Amino acid sequence: MATTRTRGKVAVVGVGSVGAATAFSLMSSGVASELVLVDIDEEKAEGERMDLSHGAYFTPPVDISTGGYEDCWDADVVVVTAGTNQRPGESRLDLLERNAGIFEEMIPQITEGLADDSVLLVVTNPVDVLSYVSWEVSDLPEERVIGSGTVLDTSRFRHVLSRECDVDPKNVHGYVVGEHGDSEVMLWSSTNVAGVPYETYAARHCGGVSEEAKEEVEREVREAAYEIIERKGATNYAIALATTEIVEAVLRDENSILTVSTLLGGEYGIDDVYASVPCVVNRDGVRNVVEHDLPAEEREALEDSAGVLAESLADLDYR
Repeated sequence: MATTRTRGKVAVVGVGSVGAATAFSLMSSGVASELVLVDIDEEKAEGERMDLSHGAYFTPPVDISTGGYEDCWDADVVVVTAGTNQRPGESRLDLLERNAGIFEEMIPQITEGLADDSVLLVVTNPVDVLSYVSWEVSDLPEERVIGSGTVLDTSRFRHVLSRECDVDPKNVHGYVVGEHGDSEVMLWSSTNVAGVPYETYAARHCGGVSEEAKEEVEREVREAAYEIIERKGATNYAIALATTEIVEAVLRDENSILTVSTLLGGEYGIDDVYASVPCVVNRDGVRNVVEHDLPAEEREALEDSAGVLAESLADLDYR
């Protein structure tokens, strides 16, 4: 049964473009009663706090402060967006060596005194690998260390399909799994519009869908971040909304099914790697993984995506 607790303290570590947008989204949503902003640039954090606080008249009540890692210890959710940014033309995995070193030093300081029921939510890219690093260098149980994973990619997928069929994205149901990156997999086999298989719906109402059209949808979803970064330097608004969705699922004990990145231990034939799959998310973090009966082609693609992440982990020398 869901708890009666619906609001709590959220710490945002790193208030660059993603962290600041996330703090704004959390404030606007009313999901948190307290926000603490943590950044090595204390002046930047204070400036963001002031700017957010000046909008208090327009939002539900929330206490906003700045602090250090120790101020995360009593938070219900710690959102980690700190790290170096993805550069134009750079893949998420290119970020790995630079950000893994930052996380090796930062995460133990965040989790040193963290409350036993706190959830650590990693957003920094490459999110799957850094979620694994965060779990390994902390003393937290695997279910309480989660990554934002492909929650955003799933939203992008549903957005593109809703545009193609001219329906509300909320009525499109489909998942993107695997790496939050170039090897991610769209689960066409279970994608539907209002319960109707997507191909059936498209044939009846959208003029059908060819394999070439599917490939174009996949390309658009996979390359969305690169195109945005090329144009404006970073992605921040949509990932902030996706992060807020995850935080809400935790604080409100929603048991929502989201494609967060979690440690797999045999599910989908994948072991000892963080990857995104549909998970039930609640106050405990990841309650359980939801396994789909995937056709052979999708299962193989998911295994290949997990293999990309496993290779990246193997190349790290922090362990």
